Amino acid sequence: MSNILVNWLQRAYPQQFFRQARTRILLLYILVLAVLMSLAIPLFRYLLFYQIDQRVRADLRESRADFLQAFNDWNQQSSTQTLGDFQAFIDAYMEEKLPADDNYFLILLEDEFYRANPVVLLKPLRPGSPLYQRWLNLEEGKRGEWHSPDPDIGKILYKADPLILDSNQRATYISTHATAGEHNEALEGVYVFILVASGVLIIALMVDWLIAGFLFAPVRSLVKTTRLISETDLSQRIPEKGTGELAELAKTFNAMMDRLEFAFNSQRSFINDAGHELRTPITIVRGHLELMGDDPREQHETISLVLDELDRMGRLVEGMVLLARSERPDFLQLEKVEVSELTKELFAKAHTLASRKWQLMLNAHQQLMCDRQQITGAMLNLLRNASQHTKKEDTIELGCSCTQTEARFWVRDTGTGIAPEVQPALFNRFTRAPNNRQREGSGLGLAIVKAIADSHRGRIELVSEPGVGSTFTLCIPIIPFRDSQI
Repeated sequence: MSNILVNWLQRAYPQQFFRQARTRILLLYILVLAVLMSLAIPLFRYLLFYQIDQRVRADLRESRADFLQAFNDWNQQSSTQTLGDFQAFIDAYMEEKLPADDNYFLILLEDEFYRANPVVLLKPLRPGSPLYQRWLNLEEGKRGEWHSPDPDIGKILYKADPLILDSNQRATYISTHATAGEHNEALEGVYVFILVASGVLIIALMVDWLIAGFLFAPVRSLVKTTRLISETDLSQRIPEKGTGELAELAKTFNAMMDRLEFAFNSQRSFINDAGHELRTPITIVRGHLELMGDDPREQHETISLVLDELDRMGRLVEGMVLLARSERPDFLQLEKVEVSELTKELFAKAHTLASRKWQLMLNAHQQLMCDRQQITGAMLNLLRNASQHTKKEDTIELGCSCTQTEARFWVRDTGTGIAPEVQPALFNRFTRAPNNRQREGSGLGLAIVKAIADSHRGRIELVSEPGVGSTFTLCIPIIPFRDSQI
């Protein structure tokens, strides 16, 4: 068993390791870093050698200036400029001045090697070499560089200055420097730095990998949570810790799950309630049909009852379909509507609902962009509910008004009113007021009104007091006519 587990870990863990987002991010980081380093190292080497060469040239200029100053002083103080006097001056100067590392001073007399400091010269500086030939027969100062094939010598920087002793004699002062030594020392320092930096980088990457694992904990929790979510269990949530994008991801996921859980529960409740509401008329229809005899009168009564129940089932199905359609983006068919004209049409239809003291209140002279049919259906639902909760001698008022931002349609009655504890659930599906005298309603009317208001980005308001009456107000925002959608 242990061998099987070890073999499984050997096969699965590398795959799991490379599948992790933090591993891929670090590998991508290493790749980018490698590309940048491959470009940066040559550039760094070039700049480093350039700085060394500039410093060496500055040293050579300083040494040259020091020698020329000494030569000019000797030339001005000396009454004679014989070859022997010049040689004595050179010998004394060379004995006194000690050149820096890899610096060489050479003196040529009549293009013949006279003396050097240090005494032992590099091969490219010795008489007869190609570089030595450059310094012969100079009429003016010359500076330059010589690239030696020997890596221990490298590049040689030089400055040659002809010296006029008298009309018949001349000399040449040459200051040189071999850069290989300083270049190699600099490279050794760079190599040590690269080794130390590489070690630090490896440790940093390992620490970063562990820290990334901690930062990606919400993602792993998200994966674990989504695996636990099922159709029957939508209660799983991700712990919301810290700040930043991953914490925001956890909050967004939890908010999404809250919406999904609410939607699923609402859908489940809707299906259960719809099934219950449909089961009752089906049972009634089935029972009466099974008990129906041959008596024509009994048959007529049974058929009337069955048709009535079927009509109620049809209204229930139509309401359910309308609620389902209200969540679709193409639910509304927008058009320009005169608020007062629409209210007058609704008032004319209201008289056919019941015999009540109907009143009309118009306080609107604006146009509204809305779905005329849906607004009409919502207001007829409110008017029908008002007629069901009032008596013949009660008053029902239909009115409208407009502000700069919204249009308001209200239905006010002097009926039985609604208890405060019932009002919050009144707009839920399949909820009926407890004092409804007519129980044939589907319980979807106010839910449909709320759905139509929500689809218009509006709202439905209720003010009611038992024994005094109720006022339902449908508020629809007024939007510019140039907008084609809500």
